[in-house]
Amino acid sequence: MDRYAALLRGINVGGKNLIGMADLKVCFEALGFEKVSTYIQSGNVLFSTDKLDQAVLTRQIEAALSKTFNYESRVVLRSYRQMKANVARAPAGFGSDPATYRYDVIFLKEPLTAAEAMQSVTAKAGVDQAFGGRGVLYFSRLISQASKSHLTRIIRMPVYLSMTIRNWNTTTKLLELMETAGR
Repeated sequence: MDRYAALLRGINVGGKNLIGMADLKVCFEALGFEKVSTYIQSGNVLFSTDKLDQAVLTRQIEAALSKTFNYESRVVLRSYRQMKANVARAPAGFGSDPATYRYDVIFLKEPLTAAEAMQSVTAKAGVDQAFGGRGVLYFSRLISQASKSHLTRIIRMPVYLSMTIRNWNTTTKLLELMETAGR
């Protein structure tokens, strides 16, 4: 069985698409997934399955979520191997100075690539840094200059529908949970 993280976008934000984590867990269990757990309210679901086609899994999950919770679901799916690589391949020093910088991982929904996403994502000189990875963008910004960051511009762009953002702490915690649940 492979371990996956389903990163839901657009739930429990600004009073829209409110979904309880217990209900989310039940929905994933009804799909036949095993070892289902959730992590924080932003829509992170961990599960195990022997189904390996991520495109099929993604469509299956999105259809079930859309039907069950009456919203247009969009999910970015990452296998344990992919999540481990996303953390391991972060730029040197990424996440190492949380008192000075805020670190985010922008997970891209296939078929969107980092090269394509980087054409839409701008970084404010002296405030932001953006790096492309495999299926992700790594974005950091100075906390003291957060109001000048270009990260918030992403949410107004059409490309935003094909991505979901998690902070570095959440990303590394999801990997840790994937590792411990797989034992």
